[in-house]
Amino acid sequence: MRSPLYRRLLVAEAFELVAQNGHPEGQYLDLMRHILENGDERVDRTGVGTRSVFGATARFDLSDGTAPIITTKRVYWKTSIKEMLWFLKGGTNIQDLLRDNVRIWSDWPLATYRRETGEDIDQDAFERRIVEDDDFAARWGELGPVYGKQWRRWAGPDGQEHDQIAQLVTTLKDNPSSRRMLFHAWNVAELGEMALPPCHMVYQYHVTSDGRLNCLMFQRSVDVLLGLPFNLVGATALQMMLAQQADLLPGEFVWMAGDAHLYLNHLDQAREQLTREPRHFPKMRLVRRPDSIDGYRIDDFEVEGYDPHAAIKADVAV
Repeated sequence: MRSPLYRRLLVAEAFELVAQNGHPEGQYLDLMRHILENGDERVDRTGVGTRSVFGATARFDLSDGTAPIITTKRVYWKTSIKEMLWFLKGGTNIQDLLRDNVRIWSDWPLATYRRETGEDIDQDAFERRIVEDDDFAARWGELGPVYGKQWRRWAGPDGQEHDQIAQLVTTLKDNPSSRRMLFHAWNVAELGEMALPPCHMVYQYHVTSDGRLNCLMFQRSVDVLLGLPFNLVGATALQMMLAQQADLLPGEFVWMAGDAHLYLNHLDQAREQLTREPRHFPKMRLVRRPDSIDGYRIDDFEVEGYDPHAAIKADVAV
């Protein structure tokens, strides 16, 4: 009789074969199905519980302008790109996000405020105070040294700050064959000060001999229903910006994950999404070239041909 491990290896092999054929969104849907059918169910940090698998990969060809914006549910791609632009500006306070109508980071500071003050304030009221009161925002809207801080102002032991993004752009231009074109956010010394340790930890880049920029992004942990669709859009937008700044063309985007999971309160939504047929991925392009990586705005991105199924609502696990 074949062992459970052998059967799991067969499932993993089948998953890889399916992911290589058909619609590229099939990779995402197959991962979701794989988690539902084979995931290890366990208690997690949030207390909600997850069904989890370890190790996942997907590949997307961006060379013709196609963007991996999931179609089996509506993804608010502008929100994802606004978040990425906030990271690039080194942002760590949700006030700037909220003023741009991005609410995806509010849950963590709101939970901290309720816990430390005992005030049962609702999210709308909390966000209004963050937007309108700079002092309140400075105290309660700060997330700590999260992505933006590490990407743009990594603090060395001598106190010197390192701008990983600026260095990456320089290397892409001056030494595109380098194997050291990467940045990451897992600063061990500052993890305890972060509202949430970085999930999409490492971005590495590779330039082909014909001038195409490839990206590999690794996530240590990914909420497949809610987080992953946003992560795919943000990483794609970043790859496009970097390629433009370095006079390159976008190539392949390779996504990898460690712990890929569905929260137990997302299982019904995942099953609903799996009943839907994927539609053609849209095209994304940049309509302007700023002087530097710091100059991009949401209006610089144009998406054509996005025709998704309806949105699927689910709660964020905090």
